[in-house]
Amino acid sequence: MTAWIAIARVDDIPVLGSRCVQREKGLDVAVFRNDRDEVFALLDRCPHKGGPLSQGIVFGNQVACPMHNWTIGLDSGCAREPDEGCTPRFAVKVQDGVVHLDAHELATQAIDLARPIAGPARRATDPHAHPEGLRSGSAVCASA
Repeated sequence: MTAWIAIARVDDIPVLGSRCVQREKGLDVAVFRNDRDEVFALLDRCPHKGGPLSQGIVFGNQVACPMHNWTIGLDSGCAREPDEGCTPRFAVKVQDGVVHLDAHELATQAIDLARPIAGPARRATDPHAHPEGLRSGSAVCASA
């Protein structure tokens, strides 16, 4: 039997937008709402270079990654041709206007995946890198 966790009301997720669910382990899960009030959940990580899908543009049943404009299917987590690769998807249940995610999936699925570190942040982990090379920016996902 599946244990479901209430995440938010459908109306709390912007139309053609997303909301992030922070997990104890692993990357956030992005919960998307399209213009037909359908709700989908994917790991907040593009299969291409790890971009935050929650910051992408939702259209139909797809989201465009904000980094390189890859189109990812919200229903499958897979990139549209000619691109290749998939990001993990999570089961969603909407009941009485409330979005629920599978508790077991949240606790166990894709907890070993990390967001790739590139550019100045990668150089900052190098003991020979100059500390001024690190620039901090923040895109924060709301917790459930």
